[in-house]
Amino acid sequence: MGDKEACMAGDVCKLVVGGLLGAGLALLLAPQSGKKARKYLACCAKDFGGKANEAVNEFAETLSDFVETAGNRASEILEEGADLTQESKKALLAALEKGQEKLEAQRKKLADMIG
Repeated sequence: MGDKEACMAGDVCKLVVGGLLGAGLALLLAPQSGKKARKYLACCAKDFGGKANEAVNEFAETLSDFVETAGNRASEILEEGADLTQESKKALLAALEKGQEKLEAQRKKLADMIG
């Protein structure tokens, strides 16, 4: 999920940069005075800077939320694993005790047979 979001953010960034480059070239090639065109480009650059900051902040917030969610899920999985480990230990101990009882019974039979 994080890769998909990162890819989408990269695509959006490429789209915005491409649009700005196209707009800049159109302004440079348009029949306007240089002073007017430079002023307009400066205004567009400021707007783009603000929008880029907003996009970066939003992406950082989304990434932070994802990391927090992943950390919480990892903690839950570790806790579940610890519970399963305890249950497995109990089951193993019970099986060992049964095996020990059967071994003791076989030893008694063998001792009785030998005499």
